[in-house]
Amino acid sequence: MHELTVSPWASLAYLVAGMCFILALRGLSSPASSQRGNRFGIIGMTIAVVTTLVTHVPFVQHLLVSDTGSTIAVRAIDWTTVVEILAAIGVGAAIGLVTARRIAMTAMPQLVAAFHSLVGLAAVLVGVAAYLNPQAFGISDLVIPLIGQPFAVIHPVSRIELGLGVAIGAITFSGSVIAFLKLNGNMGGKPIMLPGRHVINIALLAGILGLIAYFVTNQEPWIFWTIVILSFVIGFLLIIPIGGADMPVVVSMLNSYSGWAAAAMGFTLHNSAMIITGALVGSSGAILSYIMCRAMNRSFISVIAGGFGTSDAGAGSGGSAVDRPWKRGSAEDAAFLMSQAEQVIIVPGYGMAVAQAQHVLREMGDKLKAEGVRVKYAIHPVAGRMPGHMNVLLAEANVPYDDVFELEDINSEFAQTDVAFVIGANDVTNPAAKTDKTSPIYGMPVLDVEKAKTVLFIKRSMGGVGYAGVDNELFYRDNTMMLLADAKKIVEDIVKALD
Repeated sequence: MHELTVSPWASLAYLVAGMCFILALRGLSSPASSQRGNRFGIIGMTIAVVTTLVTHVPFVQHLLVSDTGSTIAVRAIDWTTVVEILAAIGVGAAIGLVTARRIAMTAMPQLVAAFHSLVGLAAVLVGVAAYLNPQAFGISDLVIPLIGQPFAVIHPVSRIELGLGVAIGAITFSGSVIAFLKLNGNMGGKPIMLPGRHVINIALLAGILGLIAYFVTNQEPWIFWTIVILSFVIGFLLIIPIGGADMPVVVSMLNSYSGWAAAAMGFTLHNSAMIITGALVGSSGAILSYIMCRAMNRSFISVIAGGFGTSDAGAGSGGSAVDRPWKRGSAEDAAFLMSQAEQVIIVPGYGMAVAQAQHVLREMGDKLKAEGVRVKYAIHPVAGRMPGHMNVLLAEANVPYDDVFELEDINSEFAQTDVAFVIGANDVTNPAAKTDKTSPIYGMPVLDVEKAKTVLFIKRSMGGVGYAGVDNELFYRDNTMMLLADAKKIVEDIVKALD
């Protein structure tokens, strides 16, 4: 049995943990304070975990017979269960430490998607455990019928919490699995359009909500398990139609889903820390998704529905690179042009992350500054594979925060810029997003690099296309010079040429 009563001290500890989580989110809103935000998050989670372990110590009850023959019930700590819990925590901590040390920055988006899937799966497993043994969670009353075995009747409110918790958790899990497969390259980045997908999704969603409503009045097993299965299915169907260019928004959206799943399970577990944490993660993820949708000219409602920013016509457009004339340059050409410039704007993208070129890129920027060149960095909201991907990489290379600008703050400066230096940023610099209505990225605000006097574009080869699967018109502009090589290698060559 478990002690479910929460003492005032535990409530106070959860409140302190919640305050730490709020300070963590505040700190993570800026690269300059992100480390402090992480520390607050670690402190808050440590307080929450320790408080939960202390207030939910498992006990076993022993019946002892006294000398007088009477029976005495004695409670003692169930050390076997305690050891199992601590062992599970140790295994999880070891996996987390090894993963954190070995994971490459280029694989961080996949890692985040995988973590979201685990949060969703945990919510489903907690819901299943609560449904199978509601008395252990304190969400039922024991009913003894006149004829037959006694059974536990789950409270109606708890049934709503269970239904919503397992539904959101299952959607988060299956959707995050698809996001992981797309980000990891196991699935193509192009949208997979199923015939009648909107009708199917609406029918499944209506079925899930209807079953949750029915579950309030009838707790038959087939209702509960049908909710779980349909939720897993709709999670797959919601993410499959979303193209690669929109995956950063998908990551933030799934982050929001995972938070709401945790909050729903917090009600089931009577754990205020989970409710607070889940609500913070869910609301902050939803706000981030909304901000990114505005930055990409997407509809927030269609994000929630899945398949946003894509259409059957646009899904097949774009295609591979076309055979058109283009100009090729060298590291020496790039070094000369940038050394003679008054202002250079560097546009990093996923190609920089793959090549791990952020450190040598910062070195190049420092050398240009030493020669009197103004150097700025332009960040698109969805550059890379997750929100803030480029900001993290530049911060890792100690690029000054004052040199890094978001799209809306720097786009007007490209027209007065001598050189735009694009390193592995493809879709977010494609002018077709402003002109080609058949393109899957049409309507997405992009960096106006084509307005610079000269564009230096680093790319491995002319044969590939962006993650959205479309060719970039910028490659063939008269003011564009292609630098075809590994990003890190050619930037190193540019640094040598500057010397």
